[in-house]
Amino acid sequence: DGGAEGEGEGEGGLLGVLLEPVAAHEPSNPSAALYNDDLRPVLAGERTFGTLDLAALWVGIVVCVPAYILAANLVQLGMSWLTAVGTVLCANVVVLVPMVLNGHVGTKYGVPFPVAARAAFGIKGANVPSLLRAAVATGWFGIQTWLGGEALGALGVMAARATGASSFAAALSAPVAALGITVAEAAGFAAFWALQVAIIVRGVESIRWMERLTAPVLIALVGSLLVWACTAAGGLGAALAATKTVAAGSATYATKGFWGVFWPALTANISFWATLSLNIPDFTRFAHSQRSQLAGQALGLPFSMAALSFVGVAATGASLVLFGGVVADPVQLIARACGTSGGVAPALALVGLLVATLSTNIAANVVGPAYALVNAAPRALTFASSGVLTALVGALMQPWRLVASTEGFIFTWLIGYSALLGPVAGIMIADYWLLRRRALDVDALFDASKSGAYYYSGGYNGNAVTALVLGALPSVPGFAVAAGAASEGTFPTWALAPYDHAWTVGFVVAAGIYLALSG
Repeated sequence: DGGAEGEGEGEGGLLGVLLEPVAAHEPSNPSAALYNDDLRPVLAGERTFGTLDLAALWVGIVVCVPAYILAANLVQLGMSWLTAVGTVLCANVVVLVPMVLNGHVGTKYGVPFPVAARAAFGIKGANVPSLLRAAVATGWFGIQTWLGGEALGALGVMAARATGASSFAAALSAPVAALGITVAEAAGFAAFWALQVAIIVRGVESIRWMERLTAPVLIALVGSLLVWACTAAGGLGAALAATKTVAAGSATYATKGFWGVFWPALTANISFWATLSLNIPDFTRFAHSQRSQLAGQALGLPFSMAALSFVGVAATGASLVLFGGVVADPVQLIARACGTSGGVAPALALVGLLVATLSTNIAANVVGPAYALVNAAPRALTFASSGVLTALVGALMQPWRLVASTEGFIFTWLIGYSALLGPVAGIMIADYWLLRRRALDVDALFDASKSGAYYYSGGYNGNAVTALVLGALPSVPGFAVAAGAASEGTFPTWALAPYDHAWTVGFVVAAGIYLALSG
């Protein structure tokens, strides 16, 4: 990868801007209320992430159950397999742009997202976007922990049956009425939660090593699923052809038509990684150079998502051929395949899914909330204690209820939170790239005095808070309908339209208002 020294020299235009050298330095006289070892700038000599590390990070994050089922869900909503995979690829090319632009500040100044947000939102106001991001990530942590626990529970039932303990297997499959899940799923959830906490308390460097070691395993897992789908369905063509039957049964597509499904689907897929497009500085602050963060993210994100989506679509089509019904959840698919094929392969596949979920959840859904909580109370919390707190809240949300339906997952959860995160991304990028032209005062980022450049009024930048609220406002009617709080007849049709483009509308509106107020 090379170091940061001299990077960008001799380069002109946009490339020269993107490849600016590292300018991180220790702040002078930082305020204790804004500074600790987890928040301080990572200096050039302390960086450990190269291009391959960041690419492996993305492979490890991308290969997970929710990403696998994205395109399969789109087929269930009526899209062809090619359109579904193309939608996923298009969305991830779009989200790569804010990912790289926001990652720039992390690499240049070595600060995490909550600290970088102080420039736009104020030293206290930065808690607003960072805690919004943390709330979404906490929900995702719960969802991923549930999916990992589901796989672990399935492994337990498999093991019981394989050893002839049929009564124990039956006990594991018994429902827990108060929770709405089985004994095996509840035990798997608790065990997988505890495993993640054990990694969280060891810090960010352990996450880097975990991602680099698990990336080859995850690539092999995806390849194995594709081979299985082709073999089970009688060929890749047969598996893909079966998806036409799935798509033909969509009542949503029949009601809304192609564009009525495509735009919300595109927004939902942009929203999928819109969370990380905000707190990507939490990782890029460890990058050796801008070239490392730019190339690593470009290599690791868009095509990994498209490839995984293709495998998900093919396996979903194969499930229709093999079982006569759609099984989009890979955990359930592998469990059912075990019943038809037996052997060690399904169990190994479930272990692979556990590794995939573990690598995604720790990196994508713990680091952001942990830094957000540390930023809110740096004298009381550390990265480790904040990570454990995130894990506790994620478990208490009972996440299995959140992913109960395809439409609820896409139209309410994914699009709903994008209405909040789109405006934050718009404000951050407008502030750093257009208003300040990538020049931040590192000393002021850690200065709590009223004379500090980022103190504004009481520690809050009213322009940013106003832009955030107004950027989210256009999507409120659509969210109310999607969440079941209002009927479609409550609002005129034009008032519901922005919700299908919630992230984009929020981004553009908030960025425009912020620049207008700050000009």
